[in-house]
Amino acid sequence: MIDLWFQEEILSKMKIINLTGLLQIAGVLHLGLISANALMPRTVNLSAHIAALPQFIRQMFWVYYSFINLCLVSFGLITFSLAGKLASGDDLARAICIFFVAFWTLRLVTGIFVFNMRPYLTTIGRRLGYYAINIVIVYLLIIYAWAAWKGGQS
Repeated sequence: MIDLWFQEEILSKMKIINLTGLLQIAGVLHLGLISANALMPRTVNLSAHIAALPQFIRQMFWVYYSFINLCLVSFGLITFSLAGKLASGDDLARAICIFFVAFWTLRLVTGIFVFNMRPYLTTIGRRLGYYAINIVIVYLLIIYAWAAWKGGQS
C-alpha cells in the first residue's frame, strides 16, 4: 500500500517537472515571437503605410505596438521564471494560464481569420516565419491549457 502511494507520488512529481520544463520552453519561445514582432515594421514597410495618418494615430499605434512587446516580454519572463508555480495548479496559476490561453487563442484566430497576410508572404522565408509563428502559438495554447487543466495533478 505504501509502495503504491510512493510510486504515484513520484510519478505525479515527475509529471509536474515535465510540465515545468514545457512551460520554460514556452517562456523561451516568447523570445522568438518578440524577434518576429521586432522585424514586422520593416517587413511590411510600416512607416510608409502609416505616414499618411495623423500624428496622434501614428503615436497611438507605436504605443500599442510597444505595449504588445512589453506583454510578450512579461509573458516570457513570467512563464520561464515561474514555470514551477504555473505548473503547481493553484488558483492563481490556473487563472494566469487561462488568461494566457484566452490571449493566444484570440491572437491565433485574429492572425488566421482577420489579418490578410498574403501580400506580405512574398518569400519562402516569410511564409516559413508565418507558419513558425502559428506553430509556436499553438504550442503555447496547448501548454497553457494543460497547465490550467492538469497543473499539480498531471
